[in-house]
This record gives sequence, structure tokens and C-alpha cells, in this order.
Amino acid sequence: MNVSLVRAVCPHDCPDTCALHVTVKDGIATEVKGDPDHPATAGVLCTKVSRYTERTYHPDRLLYPQKRVGNKGEGKFERISWDEAIATIASRLKPLVAKNPLAILPYNYAGTMGLVQGDSMSARFFHRIGASFLDKTICATAGATGYQYTLGARIGTDVEQTQNARLIIIWGGNPIASNLHFWTRVQEAKRHGAKIIAIDPYRSLSAEKCHQHIALLPGTDAALVLGLMHILIRDNLLDHDYIAEYTLGFEALKAQVQAWHPQRVADVCGISVDEVEGLARDYGEGAQRGEASLIRMNYGLQRVHGGGMAVRNICCLPALVGAWRHAAGGVLLSSSGSFVKNSDLLERPDLFPTGLPQRTINMSNIGENLLRTSSEEFGPQVEAIFVYNSNPVAIAPQSQSVAQGFAREDLFAVVLEHFQTDTADYADILLPATTQLEHLDAHSAYGHRYMMANNAAIAPLGESKPNTEVFRLLAQAMGLTEPCFQESDDMIAAQAFNYDHERSRHTDWAQLKSQGWSKLKMPDAVHARGGFTTPSGKCEFYSAQMKDDGLDPLPTYIPPYESVASNPVLATKYPLAMISPPARNFLNSTFVNVKSLRDTEGEPHLDLHPDDAQLRGIAVGDRVRIFNDRGSFVAKARVTDKTRSGLVVGLSIWWKKLSSDHKNANEVTSQALTDMGGGPTFYDLLVQVERVE
Repeated sequence: MNVSLVRAVCPHDCPDTCALHVTVKDGIATEVKGDPDHPATAGVLCTKVSRYTERTYHPDRLLYPQKRVGNKGEGKFERISWDEAIATIASRLKPLVAKNPLAILPYNYAGTMGLVQGDSMSARFFHRIGASFLDKTICATAGATGYQYTLGARIGTDVEQTQNARLIIIWGGNPIASNLHFWTRVQEAKRHGAKIIAIDPYRSLSAEKCHQHIALLPGTDAALVLGLMHILIRDNLLDHDYIAEYTLGFEALKAQVQAWHPQRVADVCGISVDEVEGLARDYGEGAQRGEASLIRMNYGLQRVHGGGMAVRNICCLPALVGAWRHAAGGVLLSSSGSFVKNSDLLERPDLFPTGLPQRTINMSNIGENLLRTSSEEFGPQVEAIFVYNSNPVAIAPQSQSVAQGFAREDLFAVVLEHFQTDTADYADILLPATTQLEHLDAHSAYGHRYMMANNAAIAPLGESKPNTEVFRLLAQAMGLTEPCFQESDDMIAAQAFNYDHERSRHTDWAQLKSQGWSKLKMPDAVHARGGFTTPSGKCEFYSAQMKDDGLDPLPTYIPPYESVASNPVLATKYPLAMISPPARNFLNSTFVNVKSLRDTEGEPHLDLHPDDAQLRGIAVGDRVRIFNDRGSFVAKARVTDKTRSGLVVGLSIWWKKLSSDHKNANEVTSQALTDMGGGPTFYDLLVQVERVE
């Protein structure tokens, strides 16, 4: 028996980006484990990825190219050859390129976070033919924009310092489900005496294990921060030296937060004055004692109308109290800005034809955009869409319009996938993609500071191909002759990182591929002496760039589009706020079709507070219909005080075809966008709930 151990990387949309050891016996991957030597992984994997061989060898894997033989959405296909598939795609794209290539749209996101299989050969292809650009906003652009205005590049606190903090605030996240290795370090800090506070409308698995849970109303996080800043300034719980040397606009900030007294904040957020005062005291007094305070933000808090501003406001807090002086202090939203990537070499935007107009389409309202006809404002109607690394029919907001857009008979749709997802059912051509165990890739991370290399552990199953190879074949069929379309995956991976930069010059691709991972060379306390990459080089309480962009240059509060307070007329019809955070055993819509994980989740559930359930005659286990003007879906009721009165929670995201009514939570979400960054507002909505027979 031939047995080998292959170094690999988890490719999924998770901050942990785990280093993997894959055991291969006679060409078959038999086990996937965490690398025990990788400090961020420490030999531990989440339940999902520890079963990765179950996903790779799933009986429903797509293994051959297929073409549609039924109606769009029926999911009926017949097998064809790769030659026929590529020729068909090229024959449909060539006339559009000749007429107006903006009618072609690529749609992809984080089905893999790899720099090679994500955006390299595919981006080169779409740039070269002059297709529309995709604004990739579906996850984090609101917060990223707010962070950038305030602090610059997303670097933040090194997660490996977490256990040294004495106050940890988990804001808008459930790390047990979505950031496991951070949570492990939180537990270590807790054993050493740290206080752990969760700020979340829902008492998640993580919030249950914290010392305190502050259950504010969805979309009111920015108001809470204004109140904290008011108290910190009122009680002089400030690091005046840090403010003077490393911040900009303190006096203007002081005036701005004067009106946000604790009672006002408590009323807006739906919490008590004591909770506002106590949180400010914990944060400010700990800093005065010289203790490290860490705020770990996640993406839940930014998926509302004022989500970008909420992140911006939180980013101001560490500079006020001098938390950045400590390696374990400050704030962490994402570490992605730590990496010096050669994006232009990978994606080649210079290939875009000179003189052709350009257009960018926001992926967060793809339903609306697929239903738009040609106009002077919009440009040509989208006539061809190529979906890879994503499942928009399941994950994009206002799902009914997304499905309607994909159902257009005049829309040519290509889907490159591992499985026949909800989106795949609408494909004209369906192509089989390799999984992470079957191809090579290079990875950065957004939760730690390690460059990573993924080696192929097994040969591609069936006739599946890496994304890169599919676009090489398409480039050839379209007559694209630039040398970059002949580059191998290994050549592309070697270009991924700038190895001449001080953070990464200690290694190269060959070394990285051999050892699997390498940490960036960076100071532990990255902002101890400022060093922010804003225009001023300081933490900008006042941002001239925001003013130039038509935004309030100071921290403020932007209420939700849909809430009892902000839209009382709508609330008379739909009185319940709703959020749909990730289920523990799913990752976006990935893993939903893995039976062992789906069995653990059971079926779609809706959590209701006992008061709201009693008012509607709903008992545990009842089938309930959740609805608003945009649509509806059905779930099984769980009556629980984990959610606050006036809020319902539907853990997500289920494939629609695997739900009893073939719908999911995105039937009721909105295509309205965030205050900045053009992000989605998944957690900014009102619904009604009723019992169904």
C-alpha cells in the first residue's frame, strides 16, 4: 500500500484558513486532519472540514460536463463531452463579444478563497474579452469601507495574542460556529481571568458561554458605540497621549457624541442604561489599569443599513483608550490587509481592451440586475452569466427575483460547480469543478497572518477540472493568444505574493509549497505607535475622505431601513425583526448537502421568544410561515428566550431544494444596500410569522 501525507489548506470562507494534513492511500484521500504544528490551527478542525473526504467523494459530485434538456430551474441535464461544452460556450460568447461584451457577466465569490482558483485565470479571461465587472459586495464591503476610512488597511490585532487580553468583546459574531480557533484562545484567556462579553441580538452558542451577553436590537450597534464614547469622554477614561499623537479630530468627535447620553442609547438599542454604563466602564477602566482590551468584530453587525458606520464607530474605540499599545489589544475585523498580494499579476486588468466602455454590476442585487433591460443608464441587458465559486439562487438577497432573473430563457448561463446546487438547476451548461484536494492553490487569510500553500492530494475525480483549466480551454476556444493564458497553476501561484516585500521576503513559493505555511514578518503590536494607513497616517475620528464621498465625516448613527422605530407604518403590518446568521454545520450554502451535517441541523428552524409565540398561538414544533411583501418561507418553530422579544432568528443558509417548501430565508431579505461599500442588508428587515397546518 502506498501511503503519503499531503500539506493542504481549507479553502472555505472562514477566518481560520486551517492548515491541513491529508492522508492518501493508493491515490484515495482517507483522512483530513488539522496540522498540529501550524500555530493558528493547532491540529484542530471544525466539524465541517474534518469530514472533507465525505464531501469530496460525495455520491452526488458532478463528474462530467452536461447540457440542459428541461426547463430552466428543473435541473434536467444530459452528459456531453468537454469539447462540446467548451465549443458551445465559445459559440454563445463570441457574438456577444463582437456586439457588446458588457452583456457578459462573471459571478463568483468565496466558494474557494484561493488566489489561483479564485481570481486568476478567470479574471484574465473576462478582462481580456471586455466583460462587465462584478462588484463583490455580498459579505464584507460595508465594514471594510468603514474600517478603511478610520484605520486604513485591514490588519488589526494578531489572533495569536488573544489569550493575553483581559477583556474580550465579541461583537456581532458567533466564533464557535464561524471562528473556532479564535474561540479556543478566548477560552484560554477566560481561564486566565479575562472577562468575555458578547454583543449580539441573539444568544448564540458563543454568547451563552460569555460572562455577559448584551442583546441589542439589530442595526443599532453604531448608537451603542456613540454612547460608549460619550461615557469614556465624560468620565475621562481616555489615553490623552495616544489621542494627541496618533489620532485626528478628537475635539470634533467630543462634540459629536455629546448628545448620546446613556438613556438615549438604551432607548435606541433596546437595552438598559446599566448595560451601557457597565460596558463603557469595563472597557475604559481596564485600559486605565494597563490591561489589554480586544474587540473582535464579525460580519453580522454590518449587514444593515448603517453597517459601515457601525464598524467605523467601533474602530474609534481602541484609539480613545490606548488599547493599541498592547499586542493583545485593539480591534480585529480582518487580517487580509496584512498580505502583500500581486493582484494585478494574477488578474491582469491591463488586458481589458483599450477604448471599450466599462461597467460594474453589484452582486448584492443580482436579481434586480438580471431583470433589467438595456438602457442608457444601465447599459446592455445581461445576456450571458458565468457562475463559479458561488450559489446566488440560494445566497443572494430577495431570492424570488434572483430565481426569476436566472429563469430568463434568453439568458445563457454557465455554472462551474461541485454539486447540482439551486443555481446549477438554471444552467444551460453545467461543468464539474475539482475540490481543494484535487488542485493546487495559494492562500492568504483574513483571521491570521500566515501565507499558505495547498498541494493537490489526489487526481481529479471523473472529468472534473480546476477553474484555471476551464478558463484556459475557453481562452483557447475564443482565440486568445496572450502568453498569460498558457501559464500553469504552479506559475500563477508563484506570482501570488510579493516576496520582495519586507513582510514576506523571508520565503518563496517553492519553500511555501514544501512547508505549507509561513508567517508574515510584522510587529506584534502593529499600531502601538500609530502607523495607520489613512491619508493622515492617524486613526481618523474625522475623515475628510468621507466628507468628499458624501458621508458624515464623524461617527454617527444610521437607523435600519426596516425596524419598529425607523419604519412604524411597515411595522404595523410586519412587527418582527429577523436575522439569519449561519447555522453551525453550514458555511454559507456549502456543506448543506453533506448528509451527516444536514442531519445534525435537522431542518430549517425559526427561533421565537415565548411572548411572540404565545401572541400567535405558536408552540414548539409547529410549522410556521415567515413572510413580508417580498416573499415567504416555512420553518419549524423553536420557542426560546435565546432571542429577544420582537426578534425572530432563522439559522441559515439552506439550499432551497433541500427545504420542505423549496425556499429559504432569502425569500424575505431585501436588495437594499448598506450606507457605504454597497453591501447587502441581510439583517435589516421586518416580517410577520403565523402558524400553518
